[in-house]
Amino acid sequence: MREIVSAPVRGPLDVRMEFSDYDLDPRLVEAVAALGFETPTPIQDACIPPLLEGRDVLGGARTGSGKTAAFGLPLLHAMREHPKQVGAVVLAPTRELALQVTDAFRDFSKGLPVRIVCIYGGVPYHKQLDALKRGAQVVVGTPGRVLDLVDRGALPLDAVRWLVLDEADEMLNMGFLEDVERLLAGLPEERQIALFSATMPDPIRAVAQRFLSDPVELAVEGRAMTVDHIEQMWIRVPRRHKVDALVRVLSAEPRGTTLVFVRTRKGCAEVADELARRGLSVDALHGDLSQSARERVLTRLRSRHLDIVAATDVAARGIDVAHITHVINFDLPDEAEGYTHRIGRTGRAGREGVAISFVTPGEQRKIKAFGRATGSPIPQVNVPSDAAIQRRRTEALANSVRAAMSEDLQAERALIESMDEDPVALAAAALRLVAAAQGLPLGEGEASEEAPPWARPRDRDRRGPERSRSHPPREVNGERGGPSRPQEGFDDVNEVQLFLPAGKQQGVRPQDLVGALASEGGVSGSDIGRIDVKDRVSFVGMSRAAAEQVLSRVDQVQLRGRTAPVLLARPRKGGGA
Repeated sequence: MREIVSAPVRGPLDVRMEFSDYDLDPRLVEAVAALGFETPTPIQDACIPPLLEGRDVLGGARTGSGKTAAFGLPLLHAMREHPKQVGAVVLAPTRELALQVTDAFRDFSKGLPVRIVCIYGGVPYHKQLDALKRGAQVVVGTPGRVLDLVDRGALPLDAVRWLVLDEADEMLNMGFLEDVERLLAGLPEERQIALFSATMPDPIRAVAQRFLSDPVELAVEGRAMTVDHIEQMWIRVPRRHKVDALVRVLSAEPRGTTLVFVRTRKGCAEVADELARRGLSVDALHGDLSQSARERVLTRLRSRHLDIVAATDVAARGIDVAHITHVINFDLPDEAEGYTHRIGRTGRAGREGVAISFVTPGEQRKIKAFGRATGSPIPQVNVPSDAAIQRRRTEALANSVRAAMSEDLQAERALIESMDEDPVALAAAALRLVAAAQGLPLGEGEASEEAPPWARPRDRDRRGPERSRSHPPREVNGERGGPSRPQEGFDDVNEVQLFLPAGKQQGVRPQDLVGALASEGGVSGSDIGRIDVKDRVSFVGMSRAAAEQVLSRVDQVQLRGRTAPVLLARPRKGGGA
């Protein structure tokens, strides 16, 4: 086996490079500057030079570290003179991430003669086939659909010189590893591979050892692989007062765009509706949305036309927006891994972020466990008081006035001069009118410094502590194991079953089911329970909520190149699923 050579990633005290210091096409450097990126992140600084030299790279990088540009800029540089045929393939575990990478590539490549096509499951083939026939140098896609098109002869690999595996550990969790290995085995001998993964489990390292040629191993040092760049805190909130607490936090926090995580689709929609009724700029992202509606929300979010997004975990996958300053856990996730993934939506590309969690009285052990898991104890803070909210609103008003002073105020100045009054008194009167119009009382002593009654220590939630169930690892065809992670902490994972009329005779494997349902149905690999593949049919266990999530998004999936309907199985006699 080939030995993987480790290379250090420069720390924050080293001299920082600029994108113009690399041997990149000037059009790429210009596009990056137009996007507002000033200096490379550590993973970019470490990856770009060896990739430009033609080296294979094994990169350990968390989401939000800037790895898309780390591999994207050298890849696009290499493809700028490539013939109009597929020369580079980027594999991503989910449709959302594939679309995100495609959008970033198109932003980076403005001015370059490079055509990029995104392909993924859950949609008809004809548009993607037509796009490939028109010619493209770069294909970004999910492993299942890419392999389907390779098998159909629509996506030849003979001219591919670049292949990127993005979030390889998630591909492993979703059961895509066998498909990935088939694609890697089909590449020409002269090729360059970049593999990125937040963690390096043994199967991923085995893939690197088998397919990468003398790779440089690059791992983002400590700080970038942890949540140290995110200020975490939690607030004790009885369940029935969560909306009030959310409004208070949103009103009192100096913040930019904010992502609010809610456990269920119904709850997500209800939170968004309530915030909208209170005059806030908000939209929802959940499984009931069509793909076009989801993309409209994401477009508003990326263009800074949206202040708050309420989202479920599955719907928030693939969100990579640098200006998200705050994440609020309206509902806590079940596991520490989900918590880390959520709060990683802020503090992107080297920026700082804030994560605030609402914790019911029965969840305090859970938030302390999350702190231990992230290596960063999470402090408790109080619900903002009326006085804190008033101070924040007053500060915002003052900032608005300061910003307006840079505008052309000739007409206003003329009016003031014509009134022949003390200018300071006139400004004070104008401020009072604006504040009154906003419902903001100016002056000290008009708002209480105390927390609301329900948030004070003496207010105890009389409901007992919430109990969490623990489940053993899933079973596949009656045996322990499977392509995804253990089910500890997941409630009722086999509550119902999905039925698919395809089985062993069609070549269906458990990992095919996990990959198709996760990628196209919008659930996590950890949401999937017992898998039973029979001769002509298959059954997949899930919680009722996860099954509803799948059925709300798709009525069929692609399995081994065939279309298979997805149905809710009839309950067994006796009430079991």
